[in-house]
Amino acid sequence: MAYSSSGLSAISYANGFTLWHYRTKDLVADVDNDGYFNAASKMLRVGDFMFVNSGIDDTPVHGLVVVLKNDNGVVDVSNATQFGAINTD
Repeated sequence: MAYSSSGLSAISYANGFTLWHYRTKDLVADVDNDGYFNAASKMLRVGDFMFVNSGIDDTPVHGLVVVLKNDNGVVDVSNATQFGAINTD
């Protein structure tokens, strides 16, 4: 799969920072690859945070990534810090 603009939404923005949400069927291992968000390079800035809900149909992972690079249209985000990965009940 590939990045889909319909899955990306701005939650809040202030002082040159945007908090995003991205929902996709793609696996988190694909979403946090260098270049996955290239099509959104005009919107994403280094330091922006993004909540990610990935692998929705198969292996859901929910977490946070940070935009680390956006140079000449090439975007790289951090590896996802997962939320809710452990459920002990």
